[in-house]
Amino acid sequence: MASTYRLPHVAESTFGKWFLSTQIWETRVLDVAIDDLIGLIPGARASYPIVVDLGCGSGKSFVRLHERFSPEEIIGIDIDAEMLRLSNREAEMRGLNVSLIQGNCSLLPLPDASVDMLFCHQTYHQLIDQEGAMKEFHRVLRSGGVLLFGESTRSFIHSWIIRLLFRHPMDVQKSAPEYLEIIRGMGFEVGTGSTSFPYLWWSRKD
Repeated sequence: MASTYRLPHVAESTFGKWFLSTQIWETRVLDVAIDDLIGLIPGARASYPIVVDLGCGSGKSFVRLHERFSPEEIIGIDIDAEMLRLSNREAEMRGLNVSLIQGNCSLLPLPDASVDMLFCHQTYHQLIDQEGAMKEFHRVLRSGGVLLFGESTRSFIHSWIIRLLFRHPMDVQKSAPEYLEIIRGMGFEVGTGSTSFPYLWWSRKD
């Protein structure tokens, strides 16, 4: 399949890339988010054979996805070749079956209805074509598949400290209700028990 990594995107800062490899990211952000998301899955299954990590970064989520969802294969997608090298090293170190693809989440290089679970954690706010990406998410998920979606919202991304340390497409940032509107608008079912609005130590109230 053709690579989609050349589509427009905002490259992450050097600090941002470093932060994704830290223990703080693993234990204080990633673990907290995954544990929260697991509790929101209605009728969770023992195994999700194909799990895709959208914007896999340094691959720190791979072992967590493997332990919690028992996939036969994990597919990691990231637009940044440097981060994919770190992901590959992480997968090899953990002895995990991970396929890595350099691509853009707004045009996924995956067949229709080929995925059981999509893990999109702190990736969506990096995308310029957010509506196009959500359409792609819906396209590749099998019937009964699960989208695990964890995001920071506009007030956090627009805060001065985040502007200083990280890089984002600022004009596409949204509130939580606006993100939910996009998700539902693309055909996803979001029940009342399938959302959580944690006010974490590093976040903002929305």
